[in-house]
Amino acid sequence: MVIGFLAILFLSQGCSNEFSYDIKYPEPKPYLMVPTVDCPLDKDGDGISDTKDIVAGARDETERKPRYRDNYYEGGYPPENEGVCTDVIWRAFKHAGYDLKKMVDEDIRHNISLYPRVDGEREPNIDFRRVQNLRVYFQRYGQELTIEVFPGDIENLTQWQAGDIVTFAEPYEHIAIISDRRRPDGVPYLLHNGGPVASEEDRLLSWKSPITGHYRFPKF
Repeated sequence: MVIGFLAILFLSQGCSNEFSYDIKYPEPKPYLMVPTVDCPLDKDGDGISDTKDIVAGARDETERKPRYRDNYYEGGYPPENEGVCTDVIWRAFKHAGYDLKKMVDEDIRHNISLYPRVDGEREPNIDFRRVQNLRVYFQRYGQELTIEVFPGDIENLTQWQAGDIVTFAEPYEHIAIISDRRRPDGVPYLLHNGGPVASEEDRLLSWKSPITGHYRFPKF
């Protein structure tokens, strides 16, 4: 009887100020509005800029989700359901109209001493899929940009644009494409294949090795 009486009393008072509580929910974090810098070039003439095409090609990889498999292939190209971090790069460039394998092979043929991962002997079946070779190529033909990342700093983060290339040091050597998606503090996501499959992730500041390079290709 006592329990029933207390329940009735509680319900009768439920709408009164005495029993109401002002629940305060946390305010959502505001998104930092980082200016977009778009490429004026359109290599494949599809009406879409090169950098947007590169991002779209890299995102296609994350949607197809080829599994991470490090292997050597006659002819150079792995099957579509396989790949490593460097395969995201040439596939994204192909989407924009660039034959990255041909470009890298040609530069190695004329400047072999500049490519330490080649060791003086060209191997077209694998050279374009090695991070160190790609880093040399983008140093030579891309725009080299800051490797520092400051969350919340618009001036710094404006230098990190979608379609940019970022490389990471050993022992977890890696290469990725900067996404057009950002965290609330403005730090961009990566489009990459770090295993087990290609993905879009918040890993720019949390990859297991430090950043060694940041490039924009083509230059503009």
